[in-house]
Amino acid sequence: MSDEAANRRILEAMFGVDGTLLLSPEQEYEARSPDYVMEMPQSGERIVGRDAMRAMQEAFPNPPAATVRRIVGSGDVFVMEATSEYPGAGTFHVADIVEFADGKIVRETRYYAEPFDPPEWRAEWVE
Repeated sequence: MSDEAANRRILEAMFGVDGTLLLSPEQEYEARSPDYVMEMPQSGERIVGRDAMRAMQEAFPNPPAATVRRIVGSGDVFVMEATSEYPGAGTFHVADIVEFADGKIVRETRYYAEPFDPPEWRAEWVE
């Protein structure tokens, strides 16, 4: 059985709902299961294992500044909606599906979208 409140606390600390990361790199590492998997379908990338995730994070040349808009979910599945600003690469909207097992993050599927200008044809129906 999942501990929904504990799962939510992990995400709120890891992804900084207020823009501040509360977990140390070691705590973030421990929040993930050893067999953790992250998939980024748009780029076709798959990170397998929390050791690989940690190594990738440590090698990141210019980490983004993320602002979490909200975290919704229940039980062992949550969705995080955020905006990430990558130095020199722009701003992306992010949807992250996070799955837990036994109190650890076991899987993330992360989608990125660039902002775009809205089409004129629907201007009369939107704000």
